[in-house]
Amino acid sequence: MQPASEAALNAMDHCGVYLHTQRDRTRYGKLRRGGYPSGSGGIASSNKFRCQVRLKRSGAWGYEANRNEMLARRGAKYNGTFERVFERYRRRLREA
Repeated sequence: MQPASEAALNAMDHCGVYLHTQRDRTRYGKLRRGGYPSGSGGIASSNKFRCQVRLKRSGAWGYEANRNEMLARRGAKYNGTFERVFERYRRRLREA
């Protein structure tokens, strides 16, 4: 590739350095052979769906300041860590 400008050359250099430093995290062939997806589209879509089901359902309401806490607990419910996450919440309530 021939860069069209100095900025393009810098971007290409940065990309090369980044890929080199991240080479242990980008073993896509190994992931594919293991049956793992190499993209994050499915995960992002699932997260979006889980959040929107709760926040945008008919009659749903809540305070904006509490959304992150509520979504953290909802995520914990689906990934199997609810008891551990909720225990931290109970501990904070006792300390307050």
